[in-house]
Amino acid sequence: MNRNISTLLKPHKDRILIAILIIFYTVGTIGILMSETREYFLSLSFFNLLLSFSILVLARRTSKFNFIIFLVICYFTGMTAEWIGTKTGLLFGDYSYGENLGIQWSGVPVVIGLNWGILAAASASLVSRSTLPAVPSAVLSSLLMTLLDVLLEPVAMKSDFWSWTDGNIPFYNFFCWFIISLPLHLIYFKFKLSEPNKVHDTLFIIMILFFTLLNIF
Repeated sequence: MNRNISTLLKPHKDRILIAILIIFYTVGTIGILMSETREYFLSLSFFNLLLSFSILVLARRTSKFNFIIFLVICYFTGMTAEWIGTKTGLLFGDYSYGENLGIQWSGVPVVIGLNWGILAAASASLVSRSTLPAVPSAVLSSLLMTLLDVLLEPVAMKSDFWSWTDGNIPFYNFFCWFIISLPLHLIYFKFKLSEPNKVHDTLFIIMILFFTLLNIF
């Protein structure tokens, strides 16, 4: 019975995963924008990252093992960079994490590494539709990832994800995002992980809309 259900759903997998993303992000946006439910939905942000990460992996069609290795590299790169940043200020600037991203290790939420993998893979997916060589593709993907951080930062400060010591987002933060994401994207394209993927594309676009709306309202 389970095999039959799986066979029936397989041709519609992308549509199902996209529908799940749209539903959860829509509900999350409404919940955060409503003052009565804002704090509750913000406390579930770690779950949203776990869901997005899971869908990212489920939607992958080719080289799944290598793709997971790439996400592991992104995770530990992100966690290491964030640890250095929060402890020394040498990366990103002077900032610290709040409580709404869940369990922390040495002052860094354990789910933040997943965010690096999500953003790297989703931004690379859009660029994968081009015929650009590996290096230009990596540069463009890193710029898209940095663009998303530009939208994310003001929301993060208002949502107790993290905060800057002087209350201002330094340009140096975006410079570091680009510099750290660039080698990750070089790995992605050099090792031929490029795969146009509707679900990954949709996730990136949804995140753009999500943070744009939260910035506006």
